[in-house]
Amino acid sequence: MKTRPAKCAAVLALLAGISISAVAAEKVSRADDREEVAVTIYNDSLALIKEVRRIALDRGANSIALRDVSAKMRPETASLRALSGGSLRLIEQNFDFDLLTPQKLLEKYVGRSVTVIRTNPATGAETREQAEVLATNGGVVLKYADRIESGVPGRIAYGAIPPNLRERPTLVVQLESAVAGRQAAELSYLSGGLSWRADYVAELSGDESKLDLAGWVTLTNQSGSSYENARLQLVAGDVNRVRDELRPQAFAAKAMAAAPAAEMAREQLFEYHLYSLQRPTTILDNQTKQVALLSAASVPVRKEYRLAGQDWYYRGAHSDLGRKHKVAVFVEFDNKGGDLGQPLPKGIVRVYKKDARGNALFIGEDGIDHTAKNEVVRLKLGDAFDVKASRKQTAFRKIASSPNAVYESAYSIELANAKDVAVTVKVVEPVPGDWEMLSESQRHAKGDAHSAVWLVNVPAQSKVTLDYSVRMRW
Repeated sequence: MKTRPAKCAAVLALLAGISISAVAAEKVSRADDREEVAVTIYNDSLALIKEVRRIALDRGANSIALRDVSAKMRPETASLRALSGGSLRLIEQNFDFDLLTPQKLLEKYVGRSVTVIRTNPATGAETREQAEVLATNGGVVLKYADRIESGVPGRIAYGAIPPNLRERPTLVVQLESAVAGRQAAELSYLSGGLSWRADYVAELSGDESKLDLAGWVTLTNQSGSSYENARLQLVAGDVNRVRDELRPQAFAAKAMAAAPAAEMAREQLFEYHLYSLQRPTTILDNQTKQVALLSAASVPVRKEYRLAGQDWYYRGAHSDLGRKHKVAVFVEFDNKGGDLGQPLPKGIVRVYKKDARGNALFIGEDGIDHTAKNEVVRLKLGDAFDVKASRKQTAFRKIASSPNAVYESAYSIELANAKDVAVTVKVVEPVPGDWEMLSESQRHAKGDAHSAVWLVNVPAQSKVTLDYSVRMRW
């Protein structure tokens, strides 16, 4: 005995907890129904979308297709609730992201009938013929009343779009409403495809003693949806997440530009910092947008030439440790006072300096992590061209074997300065084990338990040699 279609629908509806009247026509809610939109973007390609829509509902069961949602929605995080005093009971929700394309439409019609339309090239007359789609793998196979053909000799006309194929990502919600009429409902969900980062532009003064700093928020929308007149908030900090299919994405930053006054208000949020744009903004799909974060002028800066050794230099005898060691160039400043003294989100700092003609030239960049108030911002800009170093081990011997091995080693470091001005090179040597300095041509300071630090002044167009010997136990 065959079960009638109407009876099947009623049984399925009852099993789903929906009354028979719930098997009703689908209502569509589009972006035009939005009354408010709020976008909160976290680091690592994650965003919280909140929007208020005014939706026309019937009393009882409703099927609502919420369009213009993010294509990278995490549907398990979606929530819809009434705001205007109405009562909504959510029964079921489905996120349809199988999007309508000519190929998808053809695939959905496998085993079904379509109309093939041919046009006579000589007369322009059209002929129509019914055919069943047998396969779409690597081509199209069509079964006509009297034959089977591969390929499409004309246009294909379809009777309707299959219900599970959407022209755009859609969240379909089955719900029951206690009242009829248009109700304000809040939809919220987490989504991938939206990311932000901080980008900083710094310009060094002519004497390299100060810099002007401009901070920008660079955000990119690849979520598959646009958000018009949205309230924008950004969360700075590393939020713990259970890793899933979402992956962080890298985006190119814009070129240097002058920054207006900051537009972002900052506040503490749990162990993070929240930045809120003070005006609504539109975030279009496939768009990169920049918003001013901060601006600070004449920030005192310190420049450092640094030569760093390796601890393996001290663990054996080495005939030659190299004659062309690079000396790194750093600049640093304190995140305090003036227009600074606020948490800086992690990002990339690009540094420029004007030449003699007044043209700003790029001189290096470095990344910074989230930097709290009063911390030091330290940037490596590259290696010095006119300051070089060479190093050699002049002695190495074993003094004792037990209970701990004792070694003595001596080194000579030559620093050459081809500049027209004197420079100070910070030499940092990571000495392993328990150590003591036996002799040195200049006095050292302890950087920490395992490093010796010298500040060596090298006059213009000159060379200076640092000699030292050290005893180590390990």
